Amino acid sequence: MKLLFRTAAAVLFVGAAVTPALAEGYSLFSGPTGYQAGDVMTHLSIIGVIPQNINSHITGVPGARLGISTGVSPEVDASYFVTPNLSVQLIAATSRHTITAKGGALGNGGTLGSTWVLPPTLTAQWHFPQIGVVRPYVGVGVTVAFFYGTSPSAQLLGTSDKLGLRTAIGPSFDVGFDVPVQDNWSVNMDVKQMILPTAARLDHGAIHAMTGLDPTVIGFGVGYQF
Repeated sequence: MKLLFRTAAAVLFVGAAVTPALAEGYSLFSGPTGYQAGDVMTHLSIIGVIPQNINSHITGVPGARLGISTGVSPEVDASYFVTPNLSVQLIAATSRHTITAKGGALGNGGTLGSTWVLPPTLTAQWHFPQIGVVRPYVGVGVTVAFFYGTSPSAQLLGTSDKLGLRTAIGPSFDVGFDVPVQDNWSVNMDVKQMILPTAARLDHGAIHAMTGLDPTVIGFGVGYQF
């Protein structure tokens, strides 16, 4: 439901921004984008990583669910423009998350531990012709999420127990825009939806859990065009 709401809100926002331009004869596939082949665009952003925790379950504990908390972190990215419309972007960020379990026999459950995630994402982006001062784009790519620094909580597992998360890989979808402000500087808003199923092992592998992290990543930042 949260994902549906965010998707609907994004569609309404983009529709509201694009409709006036379309009414004036705007073309999605012809016109200046503000970029040239060989340009490089970099961003420094603050992102919110919001896991959806879809279809989460814990083996052998009916009704129990695994949860991964929201995280906030800085992000850097770089895009190389193959053409004025097509760029290839690589992002780098890492965020810390709390792992919880609840439901079924676990009741309100508790904290299992915490982990860090490093999700490098390679995205092919299509940049539409500029709408006024707005430079919109969409993209599709692939994310590989590496989990590290995972530590158990004494609350449920005990300090000697093992907690681990499997590396996740999946597609990602991207929509955003840049707004030039001065010289080569711009401001940016970007939303990515990643599809990342993963598995957790608890108590030295005695208990297994699955969850669709599927994080929505919302970023606000500044950009510089080389």
